[in-house]
Amino acid sequence: MPRRLVIASNRTAAPGEPRAGGLAVALYDALTERGGGVWFGWSGEVVERETRGVRLFADGPIDFALADLTQPECDGYYLGYSNRALWPVFHYRTDLAHFDEGEFEAYEAVNRRFGRLLAQQTRPDDLVWIHDYHFLLMGAEMRASGWEGLMGFFLHIPFPAPEVFTSLPQHQRLARGLCAFDLVGFQTDRDAANFRRYLTEQCGGVQNADGTISVFERVVRAETFSIGIDPEDMLSLAGSQEALAAADRLGRIIENRALVLGVDRMDYSKGLPQRMAAFGRMLDESPELRGTVSFLQIAPPSRESVDAYQALRVELDGLAGRINADYGDLDWVPIRYLARGYPREVLAGLYRIARVALVTPLYDGMNLVAKEFVAAQDPEDPGVLILSEFAGAAEQMPDALLVNPHDIAGMADAIERGLLMPVEERRERWNALIRGVRQNDISWWRRSFLDALEACAQ
Repeated sequence: MPRRLVIASNRTAAPGEPRAGGLAVALYDALTERGGGVWFGWSGEVVERETRGVRLFADGPIDFALADLTQPECDGYYLGYSNRALWPVFHYRTDLAHFDEGEFEAYEAVNRRFGRLLAQQTRPDDLVWIHDYHFLLMGAEMRASGWEGLMGFFLHIPFPAPEVFTSLPQHQRLARGLCAFDLVGFQTDRDAANFRRYLTEQCGGVQNADGTISVFERVVRAETFSIGIDPEDMLSLAGSQEALAAADRLGRIIENRALVLGVDRMDYSKGLPQRMAAFGRMLDESPELRGTVSFLQIAPPSRESVDAYQALRVELDGLAGRINADYGDLDWVPIRYLARGYPREVLAGLYRIARVALVTPLYDGMNLVAKEFVAAQDPEDPGVLILSEFAGAAEQMPDALLVNPHDIAGMADAIERGLLMPVEERRERWNALIRGVRQNDISWWRRSFLDALEACAQ
């Protein structure tokens, strides 16, 4: 009989919440595979007064335990410390980080309250799996509540170099929190190495012969588990009626010009201004391609109350307008920039017809758009993936055209190369890419992490 699985993430896939694709499906499947379990997280509700307990919902064999936040908690824990301090620092943007002691105190308080609430939902032999930067301290709070069972953590975003991580005033408090876990999982070997180096250089940790680290009177294992997708699901979506209709509609609008596609949240870590600038430079340096290609950038806004995101929106609006004014014509708009989201079926259809996908973040934990694009392709006429060398996916996808997203000229050259690449080379690169996507899929990711966590008991 497998151990019961207990998962904690900032948002869940509780009844009424969207469950389309990505992490939500992976965690839901992990719970159902094991015959059920508990999924704990924020309800998404902001209430006037703190509620002491959780709201319980059942969805088949899964019990959802949801906790509310007050407005001060949401402002300090989520919009504040999580997204104005941790997010920029972990993405190497210390220039955008906002260090506020009150926001850290709110973050710490929510992790404490949520950790105690989660501990109340657990049994001694449960397997607890906590996710992402919102909950770096939750494991320590569970230990403080007396829970001594197996507990793992997975970080979905990058873990920065020690020299960057230490810019957080509370870096050692956060590290102690992570060391409460038996297993800490990262997206890339670089991230795991950064964490191990921080523990040995800054905290007096000692690396043991088996790769674990003894630190803070605990033994911690830090390993790489690169998250994947369900490639068969993406291929199925690409052949759906919704996908075909979206592809046909866009094809008629751009008059079957070659499509360059970007799909990202509107976030400063995604490198969107640099990407637009590179496309503009390509048009400037290759006038023969003007009128033959259309760039579609889908960028749904996120965290719009954070100043850095508002500034990014203004910058993108201006860049797209300038490039269209400089290079467009009566019958051709170079850039179509849409600040809204689309269903996965629509995106799959757009992936399928794109000649080039631009996945060029300045820094990213993994970036599953790169893998989704590859999975959606027509094997006989696949598109070209242009991928930032600073995306976690680059470790697994060397057959993409790898670029430095800060090198505008280099990205412009890569876009032109992708547009002109012969079909034989496109097929060769795609075949190598799809093998990796299929081998390290989402099922492999969750199984490998949970197997490694259970092995910590031996």
